[in-house]
Amino acid sequence: MSKTGALDLASGLGGKLEKNDVLSAVEKYEKYHVCYGGEEEERKANYTDMVNKYYDLVTSFYEFGWGESFHFAPRWKGESLRESIKRHEHFLALQLDLKPGYKVLDVGCGIGGPLREIARFSYTSVTGLNNNEYQISRGKELNRVAKVDKTCDFVKADFMKMPFPDNSFDAVYAIEATCHAPDAYGCYKEIYRVLKPGQHFAAYEWCMTDAFDPNNQEHQKIKAEIEIGDGLPDIRLTGKCLEALKQAGFEVVWEKDLAVNSPLPWYLPLDKSHFSLSSFRLTALGRFITKNMVKVLEFIRLAPKGSQRVQDFLEKAAEGLVEGGKKEIFTPMYFFLARKPLSATE
Repeated sequence: MSKTGALDLASGLGGKLEKNDVLSAVEKYEKYHVCYGGEEEERKANYTDMVNKYYDLVTSFYEFGWGESFHFAPRWKGESLRESIKRHEHFLALQLDLKPGYKVLDVGCGIGGPLREIARFSYTSVTGLNNNEYQISRGKELNRVAKVDKTCDFVKADFMKMPFPDNSFDAVYAIEATCHAPDAYGCYKEIYRVLKPGQHFAAYEWCMTDAFDPNNQEHQKIKAEIEIGDGLPDIRLTGKCLEALKQAGFEVVWEKDLAVNSPLPWYLPLDKSHFSLSSFRLTALGRFITKNMVKVLEFIRLAPKGSQRVQDFLEKAAEGLVEGGKKEIFTPMYFFLARKPLSATE
């Protein structure tokens, strides 16, 4: 896990934004969402701006609380959060049957925590695709520290319009990232294009489950809290992801919601009734301390104005995620393994 401290958090808040622009960026970001009168179509039409603002604003918070890998994982009893996250990444690499020397694409790579882990685990070269300049600069620095900068790199681009030739990669994966796409089919179609024939694409998707009722106001509130707290234009149903994969041309090898029957609930690190020393910053007490620390940092002007507002919508997201998990209407780990056929007639 990352060992960033309070001063690292303060200095990184706002990402590449000018510190004086953070508050206005927060206000503009909030207006995209239902809680503030925003519309789904506007979020989809402006997803690049919305997602970029989101990650400029929250990356330092994520790294401070979560480490270098910004994702959930099914967890066994007696297993730490860090161990479960690594195992979740190794599982993905094994499903893709990665071989030493493979050229792999990580779609929506964040600051590259999974990228570095998977590259070291499988002896592959991994390219991280990301449209946020701050996350890429942070990822490059961490690659140098981990000494994988010779085999792993980053490309700044939109995953709806990738700057790669057809059939470029031996494997592609996405970890809780393509949920940011305004159109699943368009995103999967681009992944299909850059993947070599006969090779595989695997992903963990954020989805609403079949238990989600769009006419239930409480369900809609939970969905809206997750969307604003996590920079999402819309959260799709699992069936819609499956449909988009097939429409893009993929053969679905297998799929499953890995949250089902997990020995420990995936949302446990965010549950206020749970306490853990190993992931203390994610607990209710840890988040309370962080909230007040950010308040002080903003007051003494070490953190930019608007930082508390970011903390507030992240807290709202945590509440929505826990409630969505408890009601089993949301999952962050709908897994699928899909194969690109060798030919159109296969």
